[in-house]
Amino acid sequence: MTEREGPAIRALKAEAFRIPTDSPEADGTLSWESTTLVLAQLAAGGETGLGYTYADAAIVPLLLGLIAQTLRGRNCFDIPACRSAMQRAVRNLGRSGLAACAISAVDAALWDLKARHLGLALASLLGREREAVPVYGSGGFTNYTDAHLQRQLSEWVSRDGCHFVKMKVGSDPARDPDRVAAARAAIGDRELFVDANGAYSVKQALLLCTAFERAQVRWFEEPVTSDDPAGLRLVRKRAPAGIEIAAGEYIYTLDDARRLLELQAVDVLQADVTRCGGITGFLKIGALCDAHHVALSGHCAPALHRHVACAVPSLRHLEWFHDHVRIEQMLFEGAPRAANGMIRPDLARPGHGLELKSRDAARFSVSGGESR
Repeated sequence: MTEREGPAIRALKAEAFRIPTDSPEADGTLSWESTTLVLAQLAAGGETGLGYTYADAAIVPLLLGLIAQTLRGRNCFDIPACRSAMQRAVRNLGRSGLAACAISAVDAALWDLKARHLGLALASLLGREREAVPVYGSGGFTNYTDAHLQRQLSEWVSRDGCHFVKMKVGSDPARDPDRVAAARAAIGDRELFVDANGAYSVKQALLLCTAFERAQVRWFEEPVTSDDPAGLRLVRKRAPAGIEIAAGEYIYTLDDARRLLELQAVDVLQADVTRCGGITGFLKIGALCDAHHVALSGHCAPALHRHVACAVPSLRHLEWFHDHVRIEQMLFEGAPRAANGMIRPDLARPGHGLELKSRDAARFSVSGGESR
């Protein structure tokens, strides 16, 4: 095989970084004080491509063992074949969850590697539907005071120019109407989204829709768990017409996406490039959304989504998530910054346009290695 056809994969490096939050955080079902990013780097033909996922350091041995063994010597340009081989290799482990996150990171690294070999920004390699992508500010954690909540949401509006902002709900349903009213007062006429992370029952969600409608909430994310698509469909059917129901951040396979779409469980489908099979998976889900006439929204990891988000016709916006924006700007040279509520790829930088700040990242490293 010639280098023109695509160089062979020679090595895979994986490393986990655990970054403390800037303050404790909570949503409707969970609380945390750190976030773990797992980086995958593939070497082939003198170039290195990177991808990553927000998961657990437990996937580092999977990447360095089974995944590296599966990919070694394969043509790095043949991304479909590489992806299929990885999915076959994890069959007995289960394709979803941590295995899907590992494959997602590697798939993103493969696309970065191919674009770097061709000297192209990934958005140019994929072909652009748009030149920039709208983002919505996201955070507003349930443990924040009202003052902290208002300050964070208003900064996304004033500093980043966001036309949409999202807050967490669900830890204390009785307080949620007052918290939502406080958020509305802080952002003026900008669109307000809420995310329950599946914390409510169907009846709680429908009851709270009335209060949320008064505050002009336009997006209700995971009012009930995504494990209950029938419940999502019922909330969607009975919610006020002005409130869209969204879910999908835990899509790991194309079948997960198809199920939510065929059941008409959502008005907007979400997908996360760090979980759903990487760049390839996100493109496939975008095609499914086109076929079902449903909008797609990118979940978190804005630096990794921004190029493929420019390529997907059905995409509405990306999540400008507080933790991930902070981490990506800390760890990567070339991470995006929002202006006028938009982020855009840097077409002068090849691939994703990201370079690891190795010295800055080293203090957060918790495990890692290289497989050749």
